[in-house]
Amino acid sequence: MKHLTSNKNRFREGDLALLVDRKRRRYLLTLAAGQVFHSHLGRLDHNGLIDHTVGGWYRTDRGHVLLAVRPTLADFVLEMPRGPQIIYPKDLGNITTLADIFPDATVVEAGIGSGSLTAALLRAVGASGRVITYEIDASVVARARRNIQSILPDVSNLTVTIGDIYQGIAEREVDRIVLDVPEPWQVVATAGNALVMGGILLSFLPTILQVHRLVMELNQDSRFQLIETVETLLRPWQVTERSVRPVHRMVAHSGFLTTAVRCEPRVIGTPSKPIVAGTQDSTLEPGEPASQGVQ
Repeated sequence: MKHLTSNKNRFREGDLALLVDRKRRRYLLTLAAGQVFHSHLGRLDHNGLIDHTVGGWYRTDRGHVLLAVRPTLADFVLEMPRGPQIIYPKDLGNITTLADIFPDATVVEAGIGSGSLTAALLRAVGASGRVITYEIDASVVARARRNIQSILPDVSNLTVTIGDIYQGIAEREVDRIVLDVPEPWQVVATAGNALVMGGILLSFLPTILQVHRLVMELNQDSRFQLIETVETLLRPWQVTERSVRPVHRMVAHSGFLTTAVRCEPRVIGTPSKPIVAGTQDSTLEPGEPASQGVQ
């Protein structure tokens, strides 16, 4: 008789498993035959999960019951080994949405960090897309690659370039540029050269003063329009039979997301005397309003 449970619904050796106890504490492990999970809740043999049901309940040798599921990308990001600071799941979701990362896209990223953002970008572009990551610190790349491959075994469409993105972007006809660097204003000019028309630049920054400087640079470069900055605060709620209330702790400020769209340079002035915004126009008479032309 054919088993009703498909292979997708069973853990295999090498899979990631997320164990959750009755207090919702989480434990991430990579399943390996013969290994044992140890905690204050007792011991649980990996063999007891391998070839068994995802979403099942498993008992430790001390009688505690644990739920075992596959971790989501968000789960993995919060539990994975870290080097540099991670970008949190609430921002990863907004980045892929606000930057409109789509299947088959070519994305240039700056700052691989611990690999959380890179993994989210790779999942969004799919197998036919491409992610090119610029990283100035070669020492963080190996850990980041291990983290990424724990959740995405095939990273053949990832290219890591050891170099300073402030010095320029070699690629052209790029669909999206995603920056997690402290001085993204240094990238604006080269980003304008690298992006396709209608391409999107997104920058993640921790402080509003950095955002201000970036936006001023984007405004100065007449090729970027629709410049917007947002911040997301995530507040979970506890819902029980007797009460509904926000939890005591929330994921508040983590960073600001600024987006801009690569467009044709904005033209101002009159049809007979057009000029590009941000440039000097010696043909305008003193006092002649530039705003009468195309906006």
